[in-house]
Amino acid sequence: MTDNYHLGEILLSYPSEWEKLRAFLAENKLQCEPDLDTAYGIFDANENLVGCGCAARSLLKCFAVSEELRGQNALGTLLSALIENRFQRGYFDLFVITRREKATLFSSCGLRLLAETGALAMLENRPDGPERFAESVLSALPPHEGKTVGAIVMNCNPFTLGHRALVEYAAAKVDLLCLFVVEENRSLFPTEVRFQLVKEGVKDLPNVHVFLSGPYMISGNTFPTYFLKAGEDAAALQCELDATLFAHCLAPKLGISVRFVGSEPLDPTTACYNRALWEILPPAGILLDELPRRELGSEPISASRVRSLLSEKGVCPEVLSLVPPVTGEWLNAHWNELRASEASS
Repeated sequence: MTDNYHLGEILLSYPSEWEKLRAFLAENKLQCEPDLDTAYGIFDANENLVGCGCAARSLLKCFAVSEELRGQNALGTLLSALIENRFQRGYFDLFVITRREKATLFSSCGLRLLAETGALAMLENRPDGPERFAESVLSALPPHEGKTVGAIVMNCNPFTLGHRALVEYAAAKVDLLCLFVVEENRSLFPTEVRFQLVKEGVKDLPNVHVFLSGPYMISGNTFPTYFLKAGEDAAALQCELDATLFAHCLAPKLGISVRFVGSEPLDPTTACYNRALWEILPPAGILLDELPRRELGSEPISASRVRSLLSEKGVCPEVLSLVPPVTGEWLNAHWNELRASEASS
């Protein structure tokens, strides 16, 4: 950039600074997302904001550059500042999700393209992220050359008899089953609780190995929507990108040939995700096996049903009829404490 511009941090704790960022993004037909924790701006000689880039934990987003700065490496300047800031705060694996047509701008600044769909692209700062994640999984598995490897990705908020039924079904179909628990800590039940309940709840199945999902299985809670236009379906775009990452970045490196899901008669987002998996996995050579949702009485067993009952009635017999013993024991011991902490947060 020329000497007429300078880089500075936008202090988001000040309402006036937040409003300045929001207004600039709006001028560029973008939204200011509420989970931002860091922002940098490029300012002209009159202290007008003419470029910005932001971050929410490991995700870099909300980039905009005025026309007057195009071709002056403004994006590279913003990325450098954000990456240095993230490293200082302990985030070393950094990601950008953007429009597909914008991917070359970020790759020209040193980011690596991970996957792209018809609409979106995902890039990261490391040259070997999926390879390192796959190696961490493979190192924890027994030798399995020539064996069938399957996968399940679950949130388990909390772990129910429906989840257990799917795991039992999948474990009987493959030699080795990798069960990935969604790592993003934005559920009612914290990540460490969900992970421990799943591990305890399947420990009698010797061919099931439980892992955290890592950064390459995208949570809808962290999927950026700041660049979406009116009428675009954020859930559908997120699901397509997540399925593409699994099919082309993870499954081949882990030797996964089949993925298992439960049918989804109730939740539109999960149903959308299943549709994306059906569209993307089989053409990539990965079998998708969809098991009808287990029912109790006339209703499907679901974690959302368990959470609703807990909210209304607490740890009642109906709740305990929907979850394995390990979940029931945890609820009896900790539900009141979790509910109190949730109410105070």
